[in-house]
Amino acid sequence: MNVIPCSIKTLKGLYDISGVEVGQHFYWQIGGLQIHAQVLITSWIVITILLGSVIIAVRNPQTIPTDGQNFFEYVLEFIRDLSKTQIGEEYGPWVPFIGTMFLFIFVSNWSGALLPWKIIQLPHGELAAPTNDINTTVALALLTSVAYFYAGLSKKGLSYFEKYIKPTPILLPINILEDFTKPLSLSFRLFGNILADELVVVVLVSLVPLVVPIPVMFLGLFTSGIQALIFATLAAAYIGESMEGHH
Repeated sequence: MNVIPCSIKTLKGLYDISGVEVGQHFYWQIGGLQIHAQVLITSWIVITILLGSVIIAVRNPQTIPTDGQNFFEYVLEFIRDLSKTQIGEEYGPWVPFIGTMFLFIFVSNWSGALLPWKIIQLPHGELAAPTNDINTTVALALLTSVAYFYAGLSKKGLSYFEKYIKPTPILLPINILEDFTKPLSLSFRLFGNILADELVVVVLVSLVPLVVPIPVMFLGLFTSGIQALIFATLAAAYIGESMEGHH
């Protein structure tokens, strides 16, 4: 007799975990600044996961790699190939930057999909993937934009700005606008896709039994990885473009 009430209670708990609170934030007041505390907390957790993985990877390297070392070497080789393909032969100094972007976004997205953040109660808002906050995606896009200009200026000096008046000065406003839209595009592409994926799961949980949204959640893991790959690929492509000096 108690089976049905228990089942309903269990499903209600799963529904609560899958819910999304929109427009609510948990703030910390630091000096005169208001900071989204939940984004900092989850970002620190992601950074801890990454640092812990690095420590494990370099703690005891072997000449003949073990399974764990093989995995980390494969990830490094993947990032190096990605950087080389998009940037060219001068890719070496940019591997750490592209790798950091890819791994941070990848682990952030997967943490949002796999970790039951809602179990941790906050006074306001809820914990979620860092990339689920527009401020995080804007910051990542601005870092990419700074790297983009730094790459061009470090290679060509002030002559880098000549590209804005080529092939004709008439294109100056369009070329400037293009550089400003690149970080905007990166930010909204990442934020929009992550938020849309979470909203789809919430709507499906509301409308149909839980067994249907579960495959969609696994699909979300795949698309989350793709979003990290797209962001890192475009960041590397922009850096390579600035070093080549053409659009």
